[in-house]
Amino acid sequence: MYMKCLAIQSSPNLNGLTSSLAQAVLNGVKTEGGVTELIHLNKFNVKPCIACENGWGLCREKNRCVQDDDFEAIRKQITDADVVVFATPVYWHDLSESAKRFLDRLRRCESFAFKTFTGKKIIGITSAGGSGRGAVRALYNLEEYLRRLGFEIFDLISVTRFSKDHKLSMLEEAGRRLVRE
Repeated sequence: MYMKCLAIQSSPNLNGLTSSLAQAVLNGVKTEGGVTELIHLNKFNVKPCIACENGWGLCREKNRCVQDDDFEAIRKQITDADVVVFATPVYWHDLSESAKRFLDRLRRCESFAFKTFTGKKIIGITSAGGSGRGAVRALYNLEEYLRRLGFEIFDLISVTRFSKDHKLSMLEEAGRRLVRE
């Protein structure tokens, strides 16, 4: 039996800090024989939630969002994975816009009806380049989404450009431990 780890990174910079952090976890998973996939969220068409049905959402009844975009395909990939990594850059002390857009839809579709992700392990990562400010505040916001969705938090990690070097090896070790546990 192998472990499948899906990493979703929401930075428009495909080779930047956020992507490298997600990739470090995947490298650790691969070292232990796991199968990995990295999704660059900004390459996909994910529309904002339209809060249909007076805000309650048809997705709660049908287990599927009514919008025609890439959201459901990514949602299925999360469902099919054994463990998940979600990495976002920090913009203005918060998650990236694409991360918020995706997580808002996921929360709307999953939170009250299906609990598909209950007990699924996840690592949440926020990465703040530049000044490094806001990484912890953004991590708090990410944790709120992940807990609402029912994920079992394996780790929550804030990274700045100053802490990147030592946290890359820590993230790789986290990937190895995900497979071993």
